[in-house]
Amino acid sequence: MLKSDLRKLYKQKRNSLTQTEKEKLQESIYQQIFKLQTNDIHTIHLFLSMRKFNEIDTQPIIDFFRGKGKRIIVSRCNFKDDSLTHFYFEKDTKLELNKFGVPEPINAEEANVKDIDLVFVPMLISDEQNYRVGYGKGFYDRFLSECREDTQTIGLNFFSPIKKIEDTHKFDVPLDSVIYPK
Repeated sequence: MLKSDLRKLYKQKRNSLTQTEKEKLQESIYQQIFKLQTNDIHTIHLFLSMRKFNEIDTQPIIDFFRGKGKRIIVSRCNFKDDSLTHFYFEKDTKLELNKFGVPEPINAEEANVKDIDLVFVPMLISDEQNYRVGYGKGFYDRFLSECREDTQTIGLNFFSPIKKIEDTHKFDVPLDSVIYPK
């Protein structure tokens, strides 16, 4: 299937999840994340969940890694050039929703993308080659191409990967792995 068709289909599938189904799927995802070997990981980039799009709740992941002494980085969107600016996300960081409902930091210290050791990436669906379908603006593909070569990238998804996304192109960045309910 093409990205546009997959985007429509998996937005619909995700929005149709009941709260109970979502909680069960999230618990499976959390358990896999909490077992990751992160001794050499110091700084983790996470997306802040958009509730209106029924995304995976990342707050338990943030709390878990903060408890392990990891620094957390989150982003703010620049819609003029579809880029992300990154900020340290401390317990006292204030958030506000942007025009698309994305929670963003407003009083945080800017972070250098080269300091990031691990990125958890949002998605609607991925394929068996770890290419992903997001919301279609390319924010994360641009961001991931700026990261260090050894930065780990892990997608988080409610759904098992499909065989193949038919219309990947040279700017799409495959992830190192994808975590989904097993």
